[in-house]
Amino acid sequence: MKMEMSGDMKAVKIDRLSDIRKLFQRNVVPSYARFDIALDHGEGSYVTDVTGRRYLDLGGGIAVCALGHAHPEMIDALLEQSRKLVHVSNLYFSKPQAQLAEALVRLIGPGRCFFCNSGAEANQGLFKLALKFGESERRNEVVTAIDDFETMRASITPQTAAILLEATESEIGNTPVSAEYLLALRKLCDERRILLFLDEVQSGHFRTGRFQGWQRILENAPPGFLPDAVSMAGSLGGGFPIGAFWASEPHADLLSAGTNGSTFGGNPLGGAVALKVLEIIERDQLADNAREIGSFMTGELQRLIRKFPSVLKDVRGFGLMIGLEFRADAPGLRGGNKTPAIQVVHRLHEAGVLTVPAAGSVVRLLPALNLTRPEAMEGLHAIEAVVAELV
Repeated sequence: MKMEMSGDMKAVKIDRLSDIRKLFQRNVVPSYARFDIALDHGEGSYVTDVTGRRYLDLGGGIAVCALGHAHPEMIDALLEQSRKLVHVSNLYFSKPQAQLAEALVRLIGPGRCFFCNSGAEANQGLFKLALKFGESERRNEVVTAIDDFETMRASITPQTAAILLEATESEIGNTPVSAEYLLALRKLCDERRILLFLDEVQSGHFRTGRFQGWQRILENAPPGFLPDAVSMAGSLGGGFPIGAFWASEPHADLLSAGTNGSTFGGNPLGGAVALKVLEIIERDQLADNAREIGSFMTGELQRLIRKFPSVLKDVRGFGLMIGLEFRADAPGLRGGNKTPAIQVVHRLHEAGVLTVPAAGSVVRLLPALNLTRPEAMEGLHAIEAVVAELV
């Protein structure tokens, strides 16, 4: 039986949003442009805000909530470990950390792992690794780029110790590099004695249908490619804050005792939760699900591009890391004081769907890896309805 809220109940709910907004305005540094939604709880691929409105979450906490929200087994693992040990410092050994490192090494290749709390910390660790690698020759430069291979080559100087890039460039709209680019970059780094680092914070952890995004890009290439180090976070803890980087065997001992640290990194709680997330993904074959549902969604979005060419321009990505690009001059987007992506995301909010804006005109879909086909169809129907309004 559906219950209707009285006017007084609605007012109370709305006041809760207003109160939360005021608390933020008074007490939180305004470093984020937040949407006017305050989320309260979630289950699976759905979240509910403080007004009681339910949304299909196709943003996944920006490629973080690998198992959706409030996954019961993940919560059980968190509770079970918290009854034993939440935190011990890295002055001591911790079984969950060791087991998680072993699992990550198995999925990437011979090497070792360092644990921290976020993708930013993981990349900071890579910078330290590069500095130690180049120390004897006074090389202290890390080159990062989103450009073509020749631009990358031209950016290298005698001080360059490492190159760092995303195999799938997330914040510019889920744009994967080519297999040829990665292979050429590996060859260049070997020739110049430069380390090759890959940032897999968003595109890693099976989101593309393989454990790492570069593995998906190179799955039809000759075997043997390995970066020198990889940064991870995002879905690693399924929403629990944990980051890591893997360093290949020849370079894994460059950071000796005292050269890099993290107070909370790899604590027992984070290790136990991350291990459970890995277990569920592998047991439930969620990499295959990401590949299958992602292919279905991409195919449907390509159909929409053909149906609405004046509104939609392109769709790209692998698995459940999808970027849908809108035309900035689409009739329904002209003259707005927000970017096309923000305008579309707002319209999707009104339709009950959460997505992530990027690069001015790209709407990103980064849902849970266990997203079902009916849920995907629900999201696609909402997207099509919004697109139809913009013609």
